[in-house]
Order: sequence, then C-alpha cells, then structure tokens
Amino acid sequence: MNWSDFFLVRYGSDILWRTGEHLVLVGISISIAILVGIPLGILITRQPRLRQPILGFANIMQTIPSLALFGFLIPVPGIGGIGSTPAIVALTLYSLLPIIRNTYTGIASIDPAIREVGKGMGMTDRQLLLQVEIPLALGFIFAGTRVATVIAIGLATIAAAIGAGGLGDFIFQGISTVDPQLILAGAVPAALMAIVADAILGAIENSLSFREGKRGKLLAWISGFQTNKPSWQIGILALPIVLSVLIVAIARPPVDRIVIGSKNFTEQLILGELLAQHLENKTGLKVDRKLNLSGTFICHQALQAGQIDAYVEYTGTAFTSILKQKPINDPQLVYQQVKQKYERQFNLEVTEPLGFNNTFAFIIRGEDAQRFNLKTISQAAKYTPQWQAGFGYEFIKREDGFSGLAKTYDLKFSQPPKVMDLGLTYQALADKKVDAIAGDSTNGLIEKLKLVVLQDDKKYFPPYEAVPIVRQQTLKKHPELRQAFNQLGRSISETEMRRMNYKVDVEAQKIEDVAREFLHLKGLDS
Repeated sequence: MNWSDFFLVRYGSDILWRTGEHLVLVGISISIAILVGIPLGILITRQPRLRQPILGFANIMQTIPSLALFGFLIPVPGIGGIGSTPAIVALTLYSLLPIIRNTYTGIASIDPAIREVGKGMGMTDRQLLLQVEIPLALGFIFAGTRVATVIAIGLATIAAAIGAGGLGDFIFQGISTVDPQLILAGAVPAALMAIVADAILGAIENSLSFREGKRGKLLAWISGFQTNKPSWQIGILALPIVLSVLIVAIARPPVDRIVIGSKNFTEQLILGELLAQHLENKTGLKVDRKLNLSGTFICHQALQAGQIDAYVEYTGTAFTSILKQKPINDPQLVYQQVKQKYERQFNLEVTEPLGFNNTFAFIIRGEDAQRFNLKTISQAAKYTPQWQAGFGYEFIKREDGFSGLAKTYDLKFSQPPKVMDLGLTYQALADKKVDAIAGDSTNGLIEKLKLVVLQDDKKYFPPYEAVPIVRQQTLKKHPELRQAFNQLGRSISETEMRRMNYKVDVEAQKIEDVAREFLHLKGLDS
C-alpha cells in the first residue's frame, strides 16, 4: 500500500480543520436544542393540553428529509441563505424531539410518592422542580441529548450542501470527483465523532441514572436539597450556555473578509479555489471559501444576499436559468446581455471571461460510439428508444436543459431519465446504469472513463463562457479587487481547464495544489 495515498496522510490538516467546523455546528445546535427542548419538556408536564401540539411539531420536524429542510430554510429572511446559520437552525429543529420527549418522560415517570415527600417537607412547585424533579430526570435528559447529538453529527455532513462547511465537504467533493479517499476523509471522522460522543454522553447518563430499589437514596437526595446552595446536578444544565458562548466567540469570522463561493462539481471547486488564492495573493485580503454549494440558484441567491461576494458562473447558464431568456448561439451577444441585465437587475458586475467555454455535452460510452459509428447527437437520436438517460437535477428543469434538447433532436428514451447528482452521472454511464448523460465538456472524467462527447450538430446549447460575477457593493468597498479579477481575464484555455480537471478527477491531486500550480505557471502568484 502506498501510504501517501492514505486519506489521513493526504488530508490530515484539512481533516482537523473540517472536524473543528463540524464540532462548532453540532455544539451550537445541540446547545440551543437543550436550552429550548428542556423548558418545553417541563412545560408539557405542567400543561398537559400542550403535550400533543409540541411533540407533534417536533415529530414533524424529524420526518422532513434533511436536505429538504435545509432547502426550505434558504429563502427565510434572517435565518435563510447559505452558511452556518440555516444549518444550525435545521440541526436544532432535528434535535428537539428526543430532548423534549425524554425531559417529559423523565419527569413524568418519577414516583408520585417522591413528590409527596417533597411537598410534605414544604417545597414549592418551583423548588420541587429544580431540587427534585430535574435532578432525578437528568439521566433521561442526557439520554435524549445523547440521541440528539448522534443524529446531529450525521446530519451536519449534509449541511455542506449549503456552504456550512464541516466534514460533509469531503463527502460531497468525493462524490463529485468519484474519489473514495475523499469520501473516507469525511465519513470516517464523522463516524468516530458520533461514537465518541455517544460513549461520553452514555457514561454521563449512567452516572446520573438511579437504579430501581434505591428508594432510600432518593429520599436522601431530596433531603440534601434543603439547603439553598446550588448543586452540581443543576449546574450541569448551565453547561450548554457556557459552551455556546465559547463556541460562538471562537467561531466568529473576521469582520473584513471576501467570501468566494462555487457550485458542487470539480471544475467549480477548482475555479473557486483559484479565485480565492489569486485574491489573497494580489490584495492581501482575508478570503473565506464557501465552496461546494448545491447548484446555480443557491449561488445566485447567496450572491444577492451578500453571503458570498463572488463566484464563477457560465454565460449560457446565467442567460437561460437566471434571466429566463431563450437560448441563443452568439457568445458575444450572450455575454453583453448577461453583463447589462445583471448590473441593472441585481447590482452585480460580470467581469472579463476567464477564457474557456464549458458547454453542455451529450455523452455516451466510447464502446457504443464505436459500435454504432456515432459522432453527432442527431445520429444517436434513433438509438435513444433503447437507451436509459441520466441527468443532473438542474438539467431536467433548465430552459436550456432536457426538454429543449429532446424536442430539438427528437430524443425518445425508453423510460424517463434517471435524476442524480451531476458528479455521479459519469460513473453511472461507465457502469452501464444509464446509456447517455448531459455533462461538462471540460470534465476530466470523460477521458478517465473512456467516454465520448457527441457533436451538437444542431447547435442547441448556448455558449457557456466562464465568468466571475462580483457584488458591486464589494467592489466599491475594495476597489483593488477589480484589477485582480481583470488579471484573470482570458487566462484559462479549454485545454488548461480540462487538464486541471484531469489532475483532480484522475490523478487525485488536491484542488488547492492544482490551483496554486496554475497561478504559478501564469506568473500570478506574486
């Protein structure tokens, strides 16, 4: 075994950083869930009529698919968009049910005779709650917290889809690049984190739980609370508040920073990292990365909301998907209209194109292209009734996507297309799970998996020139950024972009290293 390929060696420092981000997400979410869930659990022991609606709401939150919940929160003012805030809200909502339910169960299951003893000793309801019921229910409460924490650790990996960071970044990148090492770099630490958290909280739970037949100890416990001194049992419930304050203080981002975003496939991750490194080199500004965002619309919305300052878009995508225009084939006209409309409608500046056109590509297996002598989409059309297509989520819905392509070429597949993550379509094609896909013409997996791009002989697809898009407010605040973006104009050829994708997809080089090497070769690293 080549130890340099072992994921802990390849991504050691990055794993530590992403693990820290993961812990912050989970720590804050669970702390908030505890601070909200325990009072709600106590409330429904005092107000039984509220039990059904409160537990019903918490149950509904857990039945919503996690990725859907993240998506629902994106447009919500104040807490929506991308980044850690909507992720924390979603994880908190998912964590409420076990905490509320166990708090209620723990208090409700206390022997009524114990309460009577407390009342007989002159305790008020408040004293009974704080000095008897909560301490006796702590074992149940920590059992609920234990379940909630393990759930949150797993779900936090999905939060990477909305730019919240954490170990999920490795998993999504690994899926996009078909790299098992990257997937392991995210999955293994997340699993270990869940195991460790479960063990620690399980030990605390066991230490706080009273066993049956300990009635004397229970009575002694009550007697011990007749002083006014706070006990460690009550103090332990304040721990989440302290942890939340510390975590937020440590995780607070720098005030003056530039945030670069990207979509969730190899080329976009490379371009996002390349932009970030270039801006750091040329301006000295702190640059944060919000890479691997789940698609065009999330990136665009994040840009408009000021949650990112720039990302690389493609002119054809902006023209058809964002501006809702009919596809046209003139690259210069598309660029000019996108530039003008983005400035007028969104206060966004479309900078100089990077130099390459990454058009959509209709792709089949090399063996099928050779067997049927296929070179164009028109030639392939007569075989589609026997084929199964597989497309990414966006391509199914886009103006320049499947419906228009099928109409232009009269494509009639045997079944409705399988819809999957764009990064998985290439491997699905190579594995004969599907027979045709719509991918990126510059993708490095095309060569690796011996796939063939068919010629768009009817020129259906519009031009897709890669262009950085920047918030005008950001350029006004940091005018030096405009020159830095202009330096990248026309600097990347299609061959160079395809080569960078190949280095990541096929040679398994790190994205940061590929971007750094390109900037060095172009003399842009100083």
